[in-house]
Amino acid sequence: MSHDHPHGQVPARAMHLSLAVGLLMLAGKCFAWWITGSAAILSDALESVVHVVAVSFAAFSLWLSLRPASRRFHYGYERISFFSAGFEGAMIIFAAFAIIATVVQKWITGLQLEQLGPGTALVASAGALNGLLGLYLIRTGRRTGSLILVANGKHVLTDCWTSAGVVLGLLLVRFTGWLPFDPICAIIMAANILYSGFQLIWHSARGLLDYADPTTEARLRTELDASAVRESVSWHRLKFRETGGRLLAEVHILFPSGVTVRTAHQVATRIERRLEESFEGRLEVLTHLEPADGHDGVHGDSHSEPQN
Repeated sequence: MSHDHPHGQVPARAMHLSLAVGLLMLAGKCFAWWITGSAAILSDALESVVHVVAVSFAAFSLWLSLRPASRRFHYGYERISFFSAGFEGAMIIFAAFAIIATVVQKWITGLQLEQLGPGTALVASAGALNGLLGLYLIRTGRRTGSLILVANGKHVLTDCWTSAGVVLGLLLVRFTGWLPFDPICAIIMAANILYSGFQLIWHSARGLLDYADPTTEARLRTELDASAVRESVSWHRLKFRETGGRLLAEVHILFPSGVTVRTAHQVATRIERRLEESFEGRLEVLTHLEPADGHDGVHGDSHSEPQN
């Protein structure tokens, strides 16, 4: 898949927008920290630094994932999506620990806050913009099948939640006069984004380990059962895996005796097309043709029974 393809252009535009907004948010939060001296705003700005680094890597990963298959990479580059999601999760975790360390250090050395009104307004505006951007990225990523965009959108939303915690802490300080509300809220938000980071890493690990999603498997089995009944065949040994943008599946089709190779190939092709159409073109199916008679003797007992 290339950038000229519509499904490549949409994620690319969304990622460029994410990077541009990330840089803008970083500048705004740094200015807000400079005028207020807030530990919570500093923690939010640190998260934005990590976010810009992560988005830059995600943009590269998206560009690579959209390249067509090559002579050395027969299945394309889409699995970089899982690595990118894991990297973004690791960056989120790093940001969370950096926030906690920075906030605790400032709390120990003494808290001083100034110009809370303008600083709170800046952070609130940044948080609202990040919230809208995060929802847009997640929605676009799911619509186009881009795990990279979904992961980036979730990271943007963690930035939004961090900003919300900062605003809450500053408002509590402003109305109560108790300065520790500022670092306390920052630490709570750091714990929240820490959880989000671990979720992204777990999702990345599942993809790299070819986790078989039960919902996807059930859907594939249902479609195969329907096609098998229609074509008077049976099937077994279904396997599938996600690549980040596509679903690759393979299955063995068992034919009764007397069926020619030509006919078997035509039937298998029809089954493949029905499956791929049911997944709206995101699925690629590879079938292996086998005779039902004498099958047990060829494969042994471990794979002798059709799974339908």
